[in-house]
Amino acid sequence: MRFLRQSMIGLFLASVALGLLVYAVHLVSSAVQDRMTSERPTPPTRERVFVVNVITAQPGVETPVLETFGEVTSRRTLELRAAVAGRIIELAPFFEDGGAVVAGEVLVSIDPADLQSEFDRLTADLEDAEAEVRDADRGLELAHQEERAARQQAVLREQALARQVDLADRGVGATASVEIAELEAAAAQSVVLARMQAVTQAEARIDQAVTRLARARIALADAARDLEDATVEAPFDGTLSDTAVVEGGLIAANERLADLVDPTDLEVAFRVSTAQYARLLDDTGSILLAPVEATLDVTGADLMAQGTISRVNAAAGEGQTGRLVFARLERAPGFRPGDFVTVRVEEPRVENVVRLPASALAASGHVLALTGDDRLETLAVQLVRRQGDDVLVRGESLEGREVVRELSPLLGAGIKVRAVRESVAEAVAMPSLLELSDERRARLMAFVQGDTGMPEDDRARMLAQLAEPSVPAQMVASIESRMGG
Repeated sequence: MRFLRQSMIGLFLASVALGLLVYAVHLVSSAVQDRMTSERPTPPTRERVFVVNVITAQPGVETPVLETFGEVTSRRTLELRAAVAGRIIELAPFFEDGGAVVAGEVLVSIDPADLQSEFDRLTADLEDAEAEVRDADRGLELAHQEERAARQQAVLREQALARQVDLADRGVGATASVEIAELEAAAAQSVVLARMQAVTQAEARIDQAVTRLARARIALADAARDLEDATVEAPFDGTLSDTAVVEGGLIAANERLADLVDPTDLEVAFRVSTAQYARLLDDTGSILLAPVEATLDVTGADLMAQGTISRVNAAAGEGQTGRLVFARLERAPGFRPGDFVTVRVEEPRVENVVRLPASALAASGHVLALTGDDRLETLAVQLVRRQGDDVLVRGESLEGREVVRELSPLLGAGIKVRAVRESVAEAVAMPSLLELSDERRARLMAFVQGDTGMPEDDRARMLAQLAEPSVPAQMVASIESRMGG
């Protein structure tokens, strides 16, 4: 009995323990399920704020600048050609590519021996023609005298005939005498006619002699001109290029000798689009005489020349678009024909436009402006001009608004931003001129003098600028970048 009682007590305790274990498992599983199925409280979200750079839109009057590229040409370029054939016996010492000449200087001398012989022969022919004219004049004078004598003799014969007729009428003279007198009068008239023909022939001889004299003078003038053309002189001050002859060589008539270029009378030819050309026209359709600035980049030392538009090409050109415009350069030291330059043309002024960075304008033609609660608003604008990294725009309600300088895909209407405003006082521009220390100046000049690939004209110009108290900052930066410093 005792064993059975203890067994029952153990069984009861085991059952209770098992029930408690099951109940504990149930509680744990219920708690886990409640935990998993319950919603987590979400933390409060904060609106994202973007930092943007803004600029204040201030409408005003702008002068757009049209920028393009052009080529410098000379307004006076002459091909020197030989007017006569012959052998070159003398060339000027400076007759070479790049040789500077002065108007009136003898450049080429051709052997004048044959031309001188022809001139002397034609001089003799002229003297013969002049002698022929004098002889013809004397012959005409003699013919006139013979005509007068024949007329006088004819008058006497007519008087003798009249006397014979009168005697015959009175019955004193014979009929045979009258007939003889009539024959003599007729013969005298024939002599007069012959003398008149001689005078006509003498006059014709004079005309022929005068014509021959004129031809002789023309031939002599041609020979004198050919003799003068045996020396080729410079018609104006300039520089020679593409010389093609040597001393002692044979040349033919009209053979090219060299090109003479005036380097002081320059112009720049540049091509613009049709839309750009339309903006350079006045109310009458004529091209504006707008100011032009040509810039030539010479190893950091930019050469600049001012000019004015002078004309526009008559045709667009085969296979070309736009218009070819020419501008005359007033003073262009250092420029040479063939230089490729940057051309800037001042267009007519545009009123009521706002200058903004190009990055502020979207492709759809709108900008983002700041509202009173620091949110963005889309404003539609009209693009007037593009000016390098800037744009000129017009738009309603744009005046005085703060516009985002740089757009990005993250920005749009309604986005809250924090504006960063540019302070003009903090903007430090690179100075245009620098004052160099002696050590730095000597280092730059030594590098320029040792640069063997630099043209001599550019080297001399840069050394002269480096010797000045103030040196262009752009040139210093360019040289030091090449030095690696």
